[in-house]
Amino acid sequence: MAERAGLIVGIDLGTTFSLVSVVLPGDPKAVPMVIDNAMGEKLTPSVVALGEDGRLLVGAPAQAMATTHPDRVLRCFKREMGTDKTWTLGGSSFTPQELSAMVIKALVADAEAALGQPVTEAVVTVPAYFAGAQRRATRQAAELAGIPADRIINEPTAAAMAYGLHNLDKEQRAVVLDLGGGTFDVTVLEIIEGVVEVQASAGDARLGGEDFSEALARLLARRIAKEHGRDVTAHPHGWARLLEASERAKRRLSEVEETRLALPRLPLGPHMERDVELVITRADAEACWQPLLARIRDPIWRALRDGGITPSELDEVLLVGGATRMPVFVKEVAALCQRMPSRNLPPDEAVAMGAAVQAALKRGHAAVEDLVVTDVAPFSLGVAVVQAVGRQHLAGFFAPVLERGTVIPASRVKTFHTVNDGQDRLLIQVFEGEHSLVRENRELGQFELLQLDRAPAGQPVQVRFTYDLNGLLEVEMHVPHQQRTEILIIERTPGQLSPEELERARAAMAELKFHPRDALPNATALNRAEALYVELTGTPRSILGEAMAAFRLALEGQVDAEIDQARAMLLHTVAHFS
Repeated sequence: MAERAGLIVGIDLGTTFSLVSVVLPGDPKAVPMVIDNAMGEKLTPSVVALGEDGRLLVGAPAQAMATTHPDRVLRCFKREMGTDKTWTLGGSSFTPQELSAMVIKALVADAEAALGQPVTEAVVTVPAYFAGAQRRATRQAAELAGIPADRIINEPTAAAMAYGLHNLDKEQRAVVLDLGGGTFDVTVLEIIEGVVEVQASAGDARLGGEDFSEALARLLARRIAKEHGRDVTAHPHGWARLLEASERAKRRLSEVEETRLALPRLPLGPHMERDVELVITRADAEACWQPLLARIRDPIWRALRDGGITPSELDEVLLVGGATRMPVFVKEVAALCQRMPSRNLPPDEAVAMGAAVQAALKRGHAAVEDLVVTDVAPFSLGVAVVQAVGRQHLAGFFAPVLERGTVIPASRVKTFHTVNDGQDRLLIQVFEGEHSLVRENRELGQFELLQLDRAPAGQPVQVRFTYDLNGLLEVEMHVPHQQRTEILIIERTPGQLSPEELERARAAMAELKFHPRDALPNATALNRAEALYVELTGTPRSILGEAMAAFRLALEGQVDAEIDQARAMLLHTVAHFS
């Protein structure tokens, strides 16, 4: 593939810190380079503040104001991406997208200054567990910064790309644990013959290093209240200083067993300051972090379960994100995964490096042309249905069509039925999530099928979901008895694809639209079994029939891992009786 003109960078837009990285077009080894900012540092604080002169500050200058003017500093806004929350600063209101755009713009300016070339595009990373609205908001932030970002990739997937780039000769299964400032992601992947295949992902979009710092700050606040009789959390300046001190203490406790915090003239109330000195041990901190550590367990187990792997089958446990430096986190992970985790890449930089590798792939860099990365759907996609409970019909239930963990691009179809006699319309409501009730999931769109035949209840309607790497979801509704098809297109990032790109994406998706039973390996296995079934009698025929029935059941379920397992069992049975 020929390289395209224009510099494309990779951006790790983090909750606490952000980074920008690039693979230079002429680099024969495609080594990702994390770019220093104007302060000569690789990490740019994801912070926006209002300066003394009324100008908006971004990064380190903004972070420096956090302890002196906390009321003029905004941070952790990534956690509100995709929501309607706004902040007021200097009389102006800002959305999470606008604040994130300022960070992206600063990163791009630093990259252009360092490289002496204009940046024309970016690949931006997001937590694997970000929903559609959060991904749309991230892309909008890049747009507001004036940088197209038509490729949004999951943070652990990016880290896996950076890791896999120079390990393509290995065959191994690994789990990537990404604990950043504000989010926790788990990704199970396999590297084989140049392919990095993501097999499952899980996470917590509101668990990160910031939560550990805050928990430690609240522990110290309780000590201060006991000693001085004052609630420091009620005083903005005092609480801001305590948070900053707790962040520093958290980092020091990763290296030492005990640390001392000196907080001279700490504001404890109106016109009241005290010199406060506190000693905190690693054991104290780890005790107060236990509720947070408990929250990392479920995503790890869920990802391993969805990926069909046990801890003993893992070849690597890779740590990504600055918060993974905490010894208690390493200890917890080692116990859960039954092996010591490793940091083959700088934990703060791995995601940005992977984003740069994806950018190199996008521009057609020759050194990465053999790298292939697949991803999975982080959430189940389905429709709202009515369920019969006794003689009643209850609405609002969720019926998955395309399950989480499905390798994308993918296409899945299910048949639903009308519930009322004479029904002439049907509302198809599309949701993403895992809850059995749609009200607990996120609605993505809806379409009303009109002019149905006024037939008895039970008329079939086939609903097919086709989902691609661009975040494009095509919902195809087919009414068999009318030979009629309607299509609903749901873009995770509306307006990002041109009409030509949209048409190309849909053409590619059309090739996915077949039932798994029609795939060549599955059809061949069934045909071989059918031919043998005719020849057999007695017990062998009964055993083969059971294997065929199990395979057909797996095909109807349309879960790839179950299909592969059932097909292997069927072929084993065929070989045994042949």
